[in-house]
Formats: sequence, C-alpha cells, structure tokens
Amino acid sequence: MVLPQLPALPHPPSWFPGHMMKFTRTLPALLKKTNVVLEIRDSRLPLTSINRTLEGALKKWRLERGWDPNNPGRRFFAVEACEHIVVLNKRDLVPDWGLEPFRKAMASKYPHQQLFFASWQRPRDIRSLSEILVNIAKDYPHAMELNVLVIGMPNVGKSTLLNALRNMGIKGRTAKAFQTSANPGMTQTLSTRLKLSLDPLVYAYDTPGVMLPFLGRGTEGAERGVKLALIAGIKEGLYDMEALAAYLLYRLNMLNPISPAYLQLLPPGTAPTNDLEGFLMLLAKRMGMIKRGAEVDLTRAAVYFVRWWREEGGLLSAASSPRLEAGLSTDLNRPVSRTLAWGFDFQWDLQPEDTPLGYKPETVIQQKMEQTIEEYVQATDQEEADENNISQTQVKKKAVQEEKEKRRLKYAAKAARR
Repeated sequence: MVLPQLPALPHPPSWFPGHMMKFTRTLPALLKKTNVVLEIRDSRLPLTSINRTLEGALKKWRLERGWDPNNPGRRFFAVEACEHIVVLNKRDLVPDWGLEPFRKAMASKYPHQQLFFASWQRPRDIRSLSEILVNIAKDYPHAMELNVLVIGMPNVGKSTLLNALRNMGIKGRTAKAFQTSANPGMTQTLSTRLKLSLDPLVYAYDTPGVMLPFLGRGTEGAERGVKLALIAGIKEGLYDMEALAAYLLYRLNMLNPISPAYLQLLPPGTAPTNDLEGFLMLLAKRMGMIKRGAEVDLTRAAVYFVRWWREEGGLLSAASSPRLEAGLSTDLNRPVSRTLAWGFDFQWDLQPEDTPLGYKPETVIQQKMEQTIEEYVQATDQEEADENNISQTQVKKKAVQEEKEKRRLKYAAKAARR
C-alpha cells in the first residue's frame, strides 16, 4: 500500500464555554491551597492533550513554593508539598513498546514532572497512584492534610480517576462521588473536597475540563482539533464525522500499514486502503447500514467507525501494532527508509543509518521521541510569539481592552493636573 497522505482537514471550531474561562481565572487562588497537581492527559495524544492554558499558573505556583527557576529539580525550601504529577490515562490504547522510551524522553525535557502511565481499568495502576499520593503526604508529617487538584483537558478521565482513587483509598463500600460521562463538559464547577485517604488525610478536588481557547491556525491547528475531537475531547456536533473518519483511517494506516486494526471490520481478505469512500462503502454494506432506496449510509458508517475506535478499536490497534524490533529492522543488502508511529502524536522516518549493527531499539525510539518533543515545544513557543494561538476575536477583544485602558489613564492624568 502507498504511504497514506494527510487528508484535508476542517477549520478547527472554537469551544471555550464560560465555565472554562471562570476556572482559568480562579486557578491561581486554588493553587495557593494545593499541594499536588494531578494533570491528566491522554496516552494517545501525550503532547496534544497538554493544557497550555494552565501552564503559566502552574509555573508561578512552583516558584512560590521554593522551586529553582533555573534548575527545575532543585528546591530552595520545602515547608509543604508541591508536586506536579502528569498521569497518562488509557495506557492500554497505545503499544507497550513506546511507554518506557516516552517516559525517559519526557524526563529529559521536564525533570520536575513525575510521569505515570495508567488505565482506570487496571486496579494495580490505581493502587500505585494512590500509594504515590500517600507517600507524599507522609513526607510532610506535620501537615494536617494533603490537598490534590486534578486538572486537564475535557473528557480525559478526571472524575473517573477520582472515583477509582476513593474506592481504593477508603476501605469498605463507598458511593460514587462524581458523575461521569462519555461526552466532554460534564464537570462545570469546582467540586467539593473528596476524601481519598484517612491516614494520612488526603483530599482532592475535581475541576472542569479546560480546552484551549483557540486551537491554532493552518494545518497544525486543524490537526490539533481533529485529534481532540477523535478522543471525544470536543463537544460532539462541532465536527463532521466523515472528516474524523478520514483522519482516523490515515492514522491507523500510519500505525500499521501492513495489517491496520480496521481490517477486522471489513470482509475477510480485504486489503488496507487509503480510500475513505471505498472503506466506508465496504463497512456500511457489511454492517447492513442501508437507507431507503437501497442507498448505502456512509455517514452512519463514519459514526460507527469513530465510536468503534474509541472503544474496542483502540485496544485492537495497540495490540496489533508491529513489534518494536520489527519496526526498526533493516535489510543490510537493500537499505530502505521506514516510517514509524506511536499514538497520534509521534511519527518519524527511520533511515538505515539510524539502526546500525548492535543498536538498542529503545534508545533509537527515545531519541526520536526527544526530537519530536523538542520540535513540539519550539512550534508552540513560536505560535505564542507570533500570536497564532489567539483567534481574531481574541485579538479584537484585546485591542478594545487596551484602548479602554489608554483612555482611563488619559482621563486620570487630566484629573491629576486639575
């Protein structure tokens, strides 16, 4: 099969309701009574699901608690706990071979963050995370309690995590503390404190999921929006499902061009394809999605394809991913370049010189991931510098506010001279 090409992507919509803006403004005050920030991200989008809207407040919080601005791993004073733990949820939806290289790659770039991969379906992961929080509390025996603030993008599993941690930390039957939903935006206000441990005392707050106010311009912004919509992080209805299906088909072909997971939905013997219409036609016929007049329902097939991937399809995709060694092996008699991908944020080309004799596959992958992370950081910094992360509406509002401030200062100066 010919290497797939990125399909045409729709312009990203704006979805930043008032409750998200309200929480963003109140975050600095909340951090003053917070000891641990649990930032939840999605393992399939470990870079795209970074909540850049909140990073400034988190950086200021760390500095106020004594962390060295020039050495993120050094702390001048430690009167109370101040930890930032990044939890990558849904680890079972990405191939295992990329977990450790990614952990090491992130540690080299963000040494001040603890990185933890988890699946809410694995009690062992919940127990380990609960133990991390309890051990932090024990490091500060004179503190009366440990307060945890859970933040992240919409629909990354914050409320589900807290329910699981409560059930793990409190013996006996406990009521479900927070409502959860497959749709983003269920939590719209800061929750009441939820007790996660009795000895030591650990409390947590659930928070509204906060989307980026503007997803960006050009192909980068469009792709960012489609990725978040695929994991149901954006309100359904803002994207056409066939556009999401086109990008999903492209990504699954990149992850496994020989035997992509979607082949299990099609008739036996079907070959991988880059043709969205042909794929949806086969899928609709096999699933009996026929409208009046014997017309095949392609829209319904697209909806089915996306929702299938969000559930069992993601597990199949991770399980069917080529082994790390197979993805890196080279034929010394016929050197070729290869494309390898992990999740929806990592994709790189491998040249024969990347895999010399005696190489360690994990080291090669870690190096490629470090390069991708560095490129992501540079790109987002450049977006901010060029104000490409601000919509035209935000630019106009900013100009109006600046003009009002100029007039206020002008009138104040006149009044002072009288």
